[in-house]
Amino acid sequence: MTTLPNSPESRDTASLIHPYTNLKKHLETGPMIIRKGKGVWVYDDAGKGYIEGLAGLWSTSLGFGEERLVEAATKQMRELPFYHVFASKSHHPAIELAERLLAMAPVPMSKVFFANSGSEANDTVIKLVWYYNNALGRPEKKKIISRLRGYHGVTLASASLTGLPANHIDFDLPLQNILHADCPYYYRGAKEGESQSDFATRLAASLERQIVDEGPQTVAAFIAEPVMGAGGVIVPPETYFAKIQAVLKKYDVLFIVDEVICGFGRTGNMFGCQTYDLQPDMITLAKALSSSYMPISALMMNQKIFDVISANSDKVGTFGHGYTYSAHPVAAAVALETLKIYAERDIVAHVRGVMGRFQDRFNRLAGHSLAGEVRCVGLIGAVELVRDKATKEPFETAHGVGAFVASRAQENGLILRALGDSVALCPPLIVTEAEIDQIFDRLEKSLDEGAVMAAGLD
Repeated sequence: MTTLPNSPESRDTASLIHPYTNLKKHLETGPMIIRKGKGVWVYDDAGKGYIEGLAGLWSTSLGFGEERLVEAATKQMRELPFYHVFASKSHHPAIELAERLLAMAPVPMSKVFFANSGSEANDTVIKLVWYYNNALGRPEKKKIISRLRGYHGVTLASASLTGLPANHIDFDLPLQNILHADCPYYYRGAKEGESQSDFATRLAASLERQIVDEGPQTVAAFIAEPVMGAGGVIVPPETYFAKIQAVLKKYDVLFIVDEVICGFGRTGNMFGCQTYDLQPDMITLAKALSSSYMPISALMMNQKIFDVISANSDKVGTFGHGYTYSAHPVAAAVALETLKIYAERDIVAHVRGVMGRFQDRFNRLAGHSLAGEVRCVGLIGAVELVRDKATKEPFETAHGVGAFVASRAQENGLILRALGDSVALCPPLIVTEAEIDQIFDRLEKSLDEGAVMAAGLD
């Protein structure tokens, strides 16, 4: 990296730690600095435009520069810039947002708890599962099962739920009582000739064995994303969730659905729960809840759980959990306006109107020489890059083929994300068919450049 003294790049490397970044290499390469955004586009310091093909971090659903959200924040900042909801205090944005979420919920829910990120919402899930079972006099029923490759956050507890090695190595994770079940990764996990339904049957049987081996009296909950995001955009195989839910019901295991990425239209329904007919006890939300214009997350719980924790808080004398910024009035006002925009513009109808083009262009990538599998639903998808399409032989990790394609895409004016050698797209929900074509034209060019690079590896 060659930069001028006191340039933004040199100031960045001198002062910031960047998440999910090779920190040592970053000191050499420096940052890409984004100056502004409009619609599905962002622009760097030099004025170059990029299509934001991952909606920031799976999250900027309404794109950049939505003035109604700016106005909602400004108005609330002037009226009540901060107040808390501790000790029976409240404010109108929190009340109205909770009401609207409960009215939208894909299954009956009773109450909403607000936090600031998906990580915090899922961290709260773990605490509540333990609190719930202690209140019921079941102190041994504490184990929570997540899935390999699942992503649920980065706090000590939520990172334990996350089933990715980089989130555990040298962090001394996962914590006790957090377990991991099989990933529903049909492309890599199915046996020769095994149908999706048979694969799902095998995974449900494996989960049942895991619960029985651990002791059903010790297993409290199971958490899952409808579609795995950071784990590679893993779309569940046919019948998977129906069979998994039957096992959970059999052994009195709570079902928690992490809708942090899938919620608010991403899969072609308002919630992933509707896309896959899920019946959770708790749901976590974040990201598109405010189109990521303000940090906010939510945990919705059913009446069964609320009744227990409510009674236990009376026994203890208080509910000893919460964050200073839980239901922050500015964040809540922006989230409320976001939900109003979804309704007024019928964002789900828009997604359904353009997702056919998105999926058609994705499926056309299956013929590319690098493409092993294409996975997509709604407006989220990934193409997995392989050395040999016939045998599914992957590239060696050290070759960094996925990272190379992502870097070429960026050079070609498209920001996406490489998850190992799976290249993921998740554009803002406001994307048009013309913009979808631009996305895939740039991706195809980048894949062609990746194929030239990969050919040099032989």
